Amino acid sequence: MTTRGEIVWRPPPDALDRTRVGAFLRWLRDERGRDVADYAALWQWSVDDLEGFWDAFTTWAGVAWSTPPAAVLAGGNRTMPGARWFTGARLNYGQLALAHAERDPDGVAVIARSQTRDRTETTWNELARDVARCRAALERLGVRAGDRVVAYAPNIAETLVAFLAAASLGATWSSCPPEFGTRSVVDRFSQIEPVVLFAVDGYRYGERVVDRRAEVDAVRAALPSLRHTVSIRYLGTGDDEWTPFLASGDGAPLTFDAVPAEHPLYVLYSSGTTGLPKAIVHAHGGIAVEHTKTLALHHDLGAGSRFSWFTTTGWMMWNYVVSGLLVGATIVLFDGDPSAPDLSTLWRLAAEERLDVLGVSAPFLMACRKAGVRPRDVGDLSGMRQVGSTGAPLPPDGFRWVRDAVGEHVQVASMSGGTDVCTAFVGMVPILPVRAGEISCRLLGCDVRAFDESGTECPPGVQGELVITSPMPSMPVGFWNDPSGERYRSAYFADYPGVWRHGDWITFLDDGACVISGRSDATLNRGGVRLGTSDFYAVVESLPDVADSLVVHLDDAGDGTGELVLFVALAPGATLDDDLRARIAKALRTDLSPRHVPDRIEQAPGVPRTLSGKKLEVPVKRILTGTPIATAASSGSLANPEVLDYYASLVRVRR
Repeated sequence: MTTRGEIVWRPPPDALDRTRVGAFLRWLRDERGRDVADYAALWQWSVDDLEGFWDAFTTWAGVAWSTPPAAVLAGGNRTMPGARWFTGARLNYGQLALAHAERDPDGVAVIARSQTRDRTETTWNELARDVARCRAALERLGVRAGDRVVAYAPNIAETLVAFLAAASLGATWSSCPPEFGTRSVVDRFSQIEPVVLFAVDGYRYGERVVDRRAEVDAVRAALPSLRHTVSIRYLGTGDDEWTPFLASGDGAPLTFDAVPAEHPLYVLYSSGTTGLPKAIVHAHGGIAVEHTKTLALHHDLGAGSRFSWFTTTGWMMWNYVVSGLLVGATIVLFDGDPSAPDLSTLWRLAAEERLDVLGVSAPFLMACRKAGVRPRDVGDLSGMRQVGSTGAPLPPDGFRWVRDAVGEHVQVASMSGGTDVCTAFVGMVPILPVRAGEISCRLLGCDVRAFDESGTECPPGVQGELVITSPMPSMPVGFWNDPSGERYRSAYFADYPGVWRHGDWITFLDDGACVISGRSDATLNRGGVRLGTSDFYAVVESLPDVADSLVVHLDDAGDGTGELVLFVALAPGATLDDDLRARIAKALRTDLSPRHVPDRIEQAPGVPRTLSGKKLEVPVKRILTGTPIATAASSGSLANPEVLDYYASLVRVRR
């Protein structure tokens, strides 16, 4: 990379005095005698001395272990997989999440906004009371540590209460949003054999009313392990079992069962776009410590902060938002269509709720830019500090749009990580500037590198596979029903033994910033030159006539080039004529290279995406080469599964 984007945000001159990462640096100097010159030196120490860094951080952050760890990293062993974190420690995530209730019982812990019902506020004291009641009710149902408790429910307060109650018992949690179809829910929950299901009767998405009672019945019938179902009357069509369920625990004290640090907290799932979703097990200790670090030091969140991220309960960002409670922040939940009645909905929420940090997806930011939305004109965003972006690489124009349309004072927090680690490993920190199109830094404790095919680290400016070369606390403790660990090892460690391969293309720069160019399994190999898909989308979707796009590289014809096919979904009123095809080709040739010009440009009714906004390049490629839709993609986990029929129809045309 020879040119870099301009700086779109700079930390204020007193950032080290005002931020929590600055306070941590002062504490390291005063209490541990470690004088760290700058962020680069802090990061280097955090990965060179994992035990020293995590011991220092958990001490500074006041992580309240029930039993302190005998060792941060067992035997100093950094081998992956196999590294064991916080051995001998006992704690409970739920207890840490509700600790602030003792300090500020009447402060607001949760604000819930919904298109299905009115706004609600819950104080820390009320949240603690409801968790105690729910825990007692679960105990009466016979739920014990190690049992699985699941929810088919949206991002609402009841889901949060049920999760914290399950965690308090040492039960293992899992959730799916009601947008998921029956098959997608059963594919996930059947793997872990839950004993209790919380389920809503339906929901509203903008103006659309969606009744889910039939799906709930089908899910219950497909899960023989279920002993109890608690119906939540959310839409207003089903039974209200939640109210009497909580009432059965009235007066119960708030208690927590301390569990080993490696005890399963929740099970998350891979996207499930191909095959059965992987059931990824995360633990109390690793999640509590990792999320506290990222939220406090990188988002600069603490008591009194207000934090929200647009997410469903089927995306790891829901778990991430919930962890805002760990640092005493007020979390703001939102359930509904972020584009209804228009794309200003979340920005109005941010202004009305006085958010410090609002997180969304990169596609959402680009949609706002294309629609001409100006959040700074929607409401008072003068108190907002960060706009988070994840789910896909954010193009440079997205950074510039945040600066110009949201505010120069707002840091663009472009991040990348994944469900696999339930956090980000590259992102931002409030003491480093942000450049257009770049992720500012590796996060603390995250030993992220770029490797070439031989396993050699790539020099700055050279694209390689994103790998993690040292263990992280929030790496999974394993996959469910994988006692030998073979599936876990093959998922992340097969290509580079002892090194985690994540599946993205990444380019690091001299100062530690980086650029992610898309999934490496969706790479376009054009005449032996690897091309990242995000480069295509940034160029093509900047054209006003293009609403969305997807590019695939079909099998080689024998001459080393293959066929590069670009699918475009058009903006209203646009036509894919020769002129638009020529403009697309010219833009790709000029902004990228002649190798990026597709062989064909086709008009599609839409681009298939997961509910978290990720494009399905690999499943579409499989469909185009003859794989049936049912095998190539799990339609129940998609936002728009109906568009897959279009891609399947092209197979018949090609034949």
